[in-house]
Amino acid sequence: MRVLVIGATGYIGSRTVPALVAAGHEVTAGAREPTTLDRFAWGDRVDRVELDVLDAASVDAALARGVDALVYLVHGMGGTDFRRTDRTAATTVREAVDAHRVPRIVYVSGIIPPIDEGELSEHLTSRLEVERLLSSASATVITLRAAMVLGAGSTSFELMAQLAQRLPVTIVPDWMDHEVEPIAVVDLVAVVAGALEARSGTDHFDIGGGERMPYPELIERYTRAAGTPRSQIDVPLLPQGLVATVASWLADVPSPTVTGLMESLREDMVASERRWIGELVADTYRTVSVEDAFARSLGPSVGPAAAASADPMRLQPGDHEWATAVGEVPELGGVRDASGARNPWGSD
Repeated sequence: MRVLVIGATGYIGSRTVPALVAAGHEVTAGAREPTTLDRFAWGDRVDRVELDVLDAASVDAALARGVDALVYLVHGMGGTDFRRTDRTAATTVREAVDAHRVPRIVYVSGIIPPIDEGELSEHLTSRLEVERLLSSASATVITLRAAMVLGAGSTSFELMAQLAQRLPVTIVPDWMDHEVEPIAVVDLVAVVAGALEARSGTDHFDIGGGERMPYPELIERYTRAAGTPRSQIDVPLLPQGLVATVASWLADVPSPTVTGLMESLREDMVASERRWIGELVADTYRTVSVEDAFARSLGPSVGPAAAASADPMRLQPGDHEWATAVGEVPELGGVRDASGARNPWGSD
């Protein structure tokens, strides 16, 4: 199958591409700057195409090469117009898909909690808008809705890990006491691969690892696995905006991304069903447990020579510069903000 991956240089994309190549697919990796693919161990094993989802001509040219399926992994995470940007990108891709009669799209989105749409966070509202735009295409569109993705280098994992490592205690606001159902990145990649060839028509699937727990419990389990247990302090009525601001200072994850992720803590982020097992992957499929996901993610970063055969759960060349392998996470005094400047709350 000829598969175009849009967002190949992102965290999920960088794990999806080599898995699809290993499965025998002919993969084309789309990137605004194709030379950025050089930093990945699989960069010389795929076709490359210059592609900017906001540039209709580049999207059209990429699909004109011939595509059996498209994996859409593009998300805006911050800025005043990220929802508009997401809509423009999805509309551009949908129109090109229709023009070139691409048979299938697989889109990775977020869990949509069962609340009124007007109460959704901006982050999740945008994901739902993109899902609807893509799903209006002539292609079969399978949307995979996931909550937190576990694996070193994952944005949500890195935010949790960095804050847990850099704070002497875990502060738990009352609005954070909701359940989450994380999924290991290797499981998410397996579902993406399965969705490419599944018989399902246009549909959305909630996908999760099968273990639900409150966010504070997940953090506690992480700190135990990392060998840095922390006490937890409940702080009611702590404003979410203030927590996001402080988290932005303490973590290396870009501030707009931190704000978007914090918004998702207001609701339970759990899968409503497990239809994906049996429909998108074999009914005998077994997901990675939270403990195993942590154990596999907590190792040192992988060097270029070993990257091709390394566990995708570990930090690898090509991951975000702000991602840190556990054991390499600096203490509070070493924290830097997204621009690389020293955090004035820390000390040299």
